[in-house]
Amino acid sequence: MLREIREQPEVLERTIRAESSKYKRLGEVLRSRDIDLVVIVARGSSDNAALFGRYLIEVTAGIPVSLAAPSVYTLYNAKLDLAHALVIGVSQSGEGDDINHVLESAKASGACTLGITNESDSTMSKLVDETLLIHAGRERSVAATKTYTGQMLHFYLLASELSGRSLAFDRIPDLAAAALNLQPAIEGMVERYVFMENCVVVGRGFNYGNSYELALKLMETCYVVAERFSTADFFHGPLAVVERRFPVILFGASGPTKRSSLDLLDRLHELNADCLAITNDPDIAAAAPNKLVLSSEMDELLTPIPFIIPAQLFAGLLSTAKGLDPDSPRSLTKVTKTI
Repeated sequence: MLREIREQPEVLERTIRAESSKYKRLGEVLRSRDIDLVVIVARGSSDNAALFGRYLIEVTAGIPVSLAAPSVYTLYNAKLDLAHALVIGVSQSGEGDDINHVLESAKASGACTLGITNESDSTMSKLVDETLLIHAGRERSVAATKTYTGQMLHFYLLASELSGRSLAFDRIPDLAAAALNLQPAIEGMVERYVFMENCVVVGRGFNYGNSYELALKLMETCYVVAERFSTADFFHGPLAVVERRFPVILFGASGPTKRSSLDLLDRLHELNADCLAITNDPDIAAAAPNKLVLSSEMDELLTPIPFIIPAQLFAGLLSTAKGLDPDSPRSLTKVTKTI
């Protein structure tokens, strides 16, 4: 897991080089299709990447995005009218039965279909109109890391074409490499959390998906019961679980979500909670008792991939500190098939 985390800058750079020309051709096709709805179908970490993709596409391209519920198709056999929709399957392996069933159904109903996967010869790649590859090489760890950020990167490439805007995603590999420099600080921090059994992870906007992803990583690799919430939603009831020294991990970016992050930190301070902030904002860093600080020079739009990298390192190093093996979580396999 730690080795694959460190591979991410190279994977991101390689994916940009290999896939950029494909997107220019794809953009012309999508513009000719009069797309008025995007539907994304995924499970697990891929679904967390899809949650990020929803925010990015809606904010930059102004196209409504729905996250599909596969059971609507697989259990209830619903037939949806998707004639003007772009349906995107997201799967590391491309072998999720329910994901592929949705793609088949969507294609039959007239949708344009894309598959974001790490496997060029997968079942998914044979179903969709266009396959978008991550170029991560084999991911051996059960806990997805480099394929998660590779999926997120594809949403930048896609949103750039759908919106006609330059989103500066070419900066992301360097920002990811800089995030890896936080590993020594994280190594010195994990002992503080070695007995953690429960926590909450919060984020908002572009980093909302990351709150789900870090919570999943903590559950997978550290066996920590981790709940995840929007920073805004956390005030609507879940705040009641917080007591003295209760751990709360915050993704706090500069930009529109900053005010809600600061409001939450103030309240957590009153409750004597144990708060760790992953941030690029000096004010959020100053308000957080524990923090991992990234460059303040990046726009909020570009923070999600650099922010998740120290979170991945935190989960992997905490697992080791707990005497666990992050590469072999109990009861889990790399490819999960559901229907």
